[in-house]
Amino acid sequence: MITIHHLGHSQSERILWLCEELGIPYELERHTRDAVTRLSPPELKARHPLGAAPLIEDGDLLLAESAAIVEYLIAKHGGGRLKPGPDHPDFAPFLYWFHFANGNLQPVMLRRMTLGRALPTDHPVLAATQERLDKVLVLVEERLGQAPYFAGDEFTAADIMSVFSLTTMRLFLPIDLAPYPNIRRYLQRIGERSAYRNAMVKGDPDLTPLLA
Repeated sequence: MITIHHLGHSQSERILWLCEELGIPYELERHTRDAVTRLSPPELKARHPLGAAPLIEDGDLLLAESAAIVEYLIAKHGGGRLKPGPDHPDFAPFLYWFHFANGNLQPVMLRRMTLGRALPTDHPVLAATQERLDKVLVLVEERLGQAPYFAGDEFTAADIMSVFSLTTMRLFLPIDLAPYPNIRRYLQRIGERSAYRNAMVKGDPDLTPLLA
């Protein structure tokens, strides 16, 4: 039985969602952020040097990093589902958007959040970061106008990697999605997935997913 260590309101929601989509049995250990620092609690730091979440245990294996966990679970326990193979026409788009989530979208949001707390509103570095974030969101908006899901016509793990930044991350960095109708329609489709709803209820019962 896989154990998922889930930190509330964090990227570890991806792993619960993946297991729900693939029907992988798991035990859930929920952890709460420190009320002052909003960082991981001591019990997570005791398990991983960085206090990382998500964190899974699978037998003797202890594995962190959400993208690594997603790939591991798909290969080890998911029969390769939710990841198109190299001969599939959506293989390259899948790879791009799967890695775009933690390579572009999430980092620029984190940078914008951090700089927004540290710099005055008229600082040029803050303005440049906001411009980068705007470009990233426009790129996402354009993609979701071309296809119903990030990789193409089919729901894949690229969606599981991307949705956190467009939803729960907005608790920390509010973003008005009014200018992005394709993103809003996409999030409504995601919200209709029973696996997503189940994962969010189990992992963050106090949170109403930000799907609009």
